[in-house]
Amino acid sequence: MTDKTQKNKTYNIVLIAVSAALITICSWISITIGPVPFTLQTMAIFAVLMTIGGARGSIAVVIYLLLGLVGVPVFAGFKGGPASFLGPTGGFLVGFAVASLVWILLEKLLRDKMSSSAVKRILYGVINAVICEVVMYTIGVIWFMVVYGQQTGPVGLGATLTMCVVPFIIPDIVKIAVAIVIGERAGKLIHK
Repeated sequence: MTDKTQKNKTYNIVLIAVSAALITICSWISITIGPVPFTLQTMAIFAVLMTIGGARGSIAVVIYLLLGLVGVPVFAGFKGGPASFLGPTGGFLVGFAVASLVWILLEKLLRDKMSSSAVKRILYGVINAVICEVVMYTIGVIWFMVVYGQQTGPVGLGATLTMCVVPFIIPDIVKIAVAIVIGERAGKLIHK
C-alpha cells in the first residue's frame, strides 16, 4: 500500500467519524413537540451528504444508526437501543439510511450534470434534499401509522400527517437551506 493510499484511507475514516459525530450532536439538539421530536438531525445528514458525498456520507449515517442500535445514546433525547427503532418514530431512523442510499443514486444520475457551477451545485443539493426528505417522511409516516396504531388504536393518515409532517415542513425547509450552505462551503474545503 502506498503512502498516498494510506493517507486517503485515513482521511476518509476521519471524515466519516467526524460526520457521524456531527449527526449525533445535532440529534441531541431536540425539542419535544409531540410524538416526533424536532431535531437538527436531518440538517446534519444533508450537510454531511453534500459535503463528503453520498458514499462516505451514507457510511457515516449507517455508523450513527448502528451506534444507536447497540445502545449508544446518539438519538434525540439521548436515547439508543433497539427500542428506538421499534417505537413509532423508528421509521424516521430507517428513513435516514434509505434516504442516504437514494442520495447516492441521485448523485450518480445528477452530479456530473450539476457540478459545473455553484448555482447548479445548489440546485443539485435542493433537488436531492427534497427527494430524500420525501423518502424519509414516507417511511416515517407509514411506520408511525403501523406502530402507533398498534399501541393506541388505528390512526388515520390525516392525523399522522398532522403529528409527523405538518409541524416540520417549515423547519425542514430552513434546515435544508442551512445544510446546502454548509455543504457548499465545507465541500470546497474537503475537496481541496
